Amino acid sequence: MPDRLPLRAFTSPPWSKQEPTWRDAKPALIEAALKRATARPSGNWFVVGASRDVVRGKPFGRTVAGREVVLWRGPGDVLVAGPGSCPHLGAPLCDGAVVGGELVCRWHGLALGGERFGGWSPFPAHDDGVLAWVRLDDVGGEEPLPEPVLPARPAGKVLDAVATLIGRCEPEDVIANRLDPWHGAWFHPYSFANLRVIETPTEELDRFLVEVTFRVVGRFGVPVTAEFTCPEPRTVVMRIVSGEGEGSVVETHATPLGDGRTAVVEATIAQSDRRGFALVNRVAPAIRPAMRWTAARLWRDDLAYAERRYALRSKGVLPG
Repeated sequence: MPDRLPLRAFTSPPWSKQEPTWRDAKPALIEAALKRATARPSGNWFVVGASRDVVRGKPFGRTVAGREVVLWRGPGDVLVAGPGSCPHLGAPLCDGAVVGGELVCRWHGLALGGERFGGWSPFPAHDDGVLAWVRLDDVGGEEPLPEPVLPARPAGKVLDAVATLIGRCEPEDVIANRLDPWHGAWFHPYSFANLRVIETPTEELDRFLVEVTFRVVGRFGVPVTAEFTCPEPRTVVMRIVSGEGEGSVVETHATPLGDGRTAVVEATIAQSDRRGFALVNRVAPAIRPAMRWTAARLWRDDLAYAERRYALRSKGVLPG
């Protein structure tokens, strides 16, 4: 392949002839990594959705841990968030209108801004440029932090896309899925080949290190080495540490919705030193749908994994 192209020819055994990974995927090892992850502070911050989902002039609604939340752009496009129920007669504020930076209820015209009104009080909100966050102190029950715990992201020009899927499970089931890299080439043979876990987490260095080839077309793919870490209890970050796109990350955020339902909000933030990447960045709106489709395809399978784990936990039965 010419050096200007990231694709490389690879060989891999047929699916049924792969080396089994079940001996390495020890339940105790995965559970220990999960326990360390869920013990980390979040500061009561929850991902609500993509930053670009909250557009100027239109409210955006989401339920977080059974709490109705509404977000909108205030003066200067600053992200504003608050309870999703109007303090007057309980109208859904996500159906309201944004006028002059204020959220106006469609039932009786009550205008709300970034200040308290009776029993209605805004929530702390944060826009990191890719994702929109809200802080719910009475839900999280932790010591509040002024900002979310964000992983390091690639600097300079990047291409980002955010996909959201909802499953019948809890955040810990989503995180446990990501802390089992051994299932990749078995459960997702259409995306991964020659996957090998070369380092497992310890108390001193809490990460998985994985060699894998991302399949692109036929027998051509992109070989990389990636690490998996958990900066906070509801986030797993895959970072490419060597190979094409070094420094690029995939952030998987799990947000509880309530009643055993969880939103998986996955942000792919890519970078490349190749000259053509600047052109790719300019046509980002056309590329993002394909990036979201790829993430959704994987998570349709992985949600089945997480939902199965949740069902077994709910019955008090887990294998291993």
